Amino acid sequence: MAKSLRGLKIVFLGAGNMAEALVRGVVGGGTVPSGQIIVTDVRAERLKYFRRKYKTAGERSNAGAVRQADVVVLAVKPQQFGELLSEIAPALPKRTLVLSIAAGIRTARIEKALGRSARVVRAMPNTPALVGAGVTGLCKGRRATESDMAVAEALMGAVGLTVRVREADMDAVTALSGSGPAYVFFMVEAMLEAARKLGMDEDTARALIQETFRGAAHLLAETDEHPAVLRERVTSKGGTTAAALEQLRKHKMDQALIHAVHAAHRRSKELSSV
Repeated sequence: MAKSLRGLKIVFLGAGNMAEALVRGVVGGGTVPSGQIIVTDVRAERLKYFRRKYKTAGERSNAGAVRQADVVVLAVKPQQFGELLSEIAPALPKRTLVLSIAAGIRTARIEKALGRSARVVRAMPNTPALVGAGVTGLCKGRRATESDMAVAEALMGAVGLTVRVREADMDAVTALSGSGPAYVFFMVEAMLEAARKLGMDEDTARALIQETFRGAAHLLAETDEHPAVLRERVTSKGGTTAAALEQLRKHKMDQALIHAVHAAHRRSKELSSV
């Protein structure tokens, strides 16, 4: 068991997909025993599901659950935050670390709602966490300690890689890795359509495409080479790859991706200021 989580009671406020990914990661990986976890949700059937599948405790009362907590994971939708923070503020023990996985909610807002003593860490995971292959940006609130960050890293590390960033960079994290899987899926969709027009069976095309993405990502991770160098190694003068890249440049795919990331960044900043 990870030392930083040993003996800690962890409460998940919200039982959605990301909360389930984290519970599955820490329980399935042996990081935290199910007896240390409490999950809350307004949906009784969802709590029953967690009790049955992961052997966790389940409660309908957020305030009742956080009274027992060493770590509280805020895993509700951003639009539910105001009501949730007001509900738990009077019940939250001073010892408790608050970890938020909600997009666009700044640590200062959570600290203000929960009181001066609140220790807050903000996390931005992405959807591959659902299969244990996520990446999460983490940043400290004003009063979070190094020990708090170690706890957050151990918890989020159960579903993938963690990276520490400044809170000023969290909108960029959202634009790059938070939204990033959608960019990949968009490209896969386009490649599947191209394969269909070439007359290829969809299952065969999908296998080729997804393994190409997996292999390219693995190659990038396992070498110290810049992606431009790896691209050039695939590109023979006058060959098929060169012909393809000429079309991508002609249609300004590189600029389209840059604009897409910047648009996601702007929208993240807008949502953060609400």
